[in-house]
Formats: sequence, structure tokens, C-alpha cells
Amino acid sequence: MNLPDPPPLFRPPSPAERPWWWRLENAAGDEVPVAEEWSGERFASQADAESWVGEFWAELAEQGVDAVTLFEHDRQVYGPMSLHA
Repeated sequence: MNLPDPPPLFRPPSPAERPWWWRLENAAGDEVPVAEEWSGERFASQADAESWVGEFWAELAEQGVDAVTLFEHDRQVYGPMSLHA
């Protein structure tokens, strides 16, 4: 029995629907593994991504993140941007 695809409310959004994401980096520029609640976040817009990092930068820094780089799909938009003063 073939069922239709689930509506968007019942499935996680695809990368095409949420193309914006942050690479979380240490001081050497390597990716940093972080707690699952901050790992793999994707956003529908640049503004959403920037708001998220603005809200959680201190928690990310506590997880060992020194800088973040913003991507839209595979295109680097800007960064690395330091999370330190």
C-alpha cells in the first residue's frame, strides 16, 4: 500500500527548506561536537540563523565553540565569527 508523503507538519524540514546553518568551530577552525540540542540546527532564513546564534552564543562557547561560520547550503556566507569579546 502506497501512502502519500506526510505533510510538512509531520516530518522534519529538508535541507532545501532550511538551507541556512552554522559550522561550529574551535580556535583552530575544526568543527566542534556539541550537545545534541545545538547540533545540526538548520534555518529557513539568514535572519533566523543569526537570531539563533545571538540567543545561544554563550551556551555554544561553554561547549567549546570559539567561532561560527554561516552557510547557505554549501556556500560560505561569512565567518568565522568569534564568540569571544
